[in-house]
Amino acid sequence: MQPQGAVQQKISMPNVKNIIAVASGKGGVGKSTVATNLALALHMHGRRVGLLDADIYGPSIPIMMGISEVFDPNTTQFPLDRYGIKLMSMGFWVKPETAMIWRGPMVHKYLTMFLTQIPWGELDYLVIDLPPGTGDAQLTLTQTVPLSGAVIVTTPQDVSLIDARKGLEMFRQVRVPVLGIVENMSYFVGEDGKRYEIFRHGGGKKLAKEADVPFLGEIPLDPRIAECGDAGDPIVHKDPASLIAKTYVQLANTVVEQARKVAGETAELPTLQL
Repeated sequence: MQPQGAVQQKISMPNVKNIIAVASGKGGVGKSTVATNLALALHMHGRRVGLLDADIYGPSIPIMMGISEVFDPNTTQFPLDRYGIKLMSMGFWVKPETAMIWRGPMVHKYLTMFLTQIPWGELDYLVIDLPPGTGDAQLTLTQTVPLSGAVIVTTPQDVSLIDARKGLEMFRQVRVPVLGIVENMSYFVGEDGKRYEIFRHGGGKKLAKEADVPFLGEIPLDPRIAECGDAGDPIVHKDPASLIAKTYVQLANTVVEQARKVAGETAELPTLQL
């Protein structure tokens, strides 16, 4: 009898060294922002990076990466390239106001197509921005893609932590390593230089300890992150010398380290400079 979650991998991506899923148990925690800036931080160090927007119903990567056009899939070469990152999203094929009223099999079909029929080429990292929750898209990817590991994004509030734990347990059930937890919107630094914990603090670290997974770090609440995302130029690209960009660089270093530990690799790699 096959143990629960021991699902045979059906998709082969031999040219992609690491596939990292960025997930959350609920919406509104800044998961897509983390995924986008994580991808850019990895690219800053010369790594070949792709970013797949797996949210079929509400794709946000096109906006965050400054691509507003809708492209003809029959005449356009995908993936697109922006800021040196290879990109694919359902948002490149449909208008933002279009309601994607699809059942699970259609979601499965298109996500599989994005992975197997899009010529990603040689990549060091493919970052997959999962939709929130534990539905069809998440199961499709966790059960059919050789994921190197998952990064769970949460905010400090208890309600977010409850849902983050559900997402974490989903990955465990399907035998996907959890690389760790990121606490987003962790704190705010005012103009007076003081640190304010608007949404409480420390919940992500507490959850990581309880679940016995690494705590990957804290991302502060900063209006510039949203401003840059809305303008289509993420802060890691627009202002790489800023403190918030350096926080993402540190996150990228930690994710790389954890992915190598999971893979059993021991050789040291140079880290991104802060």
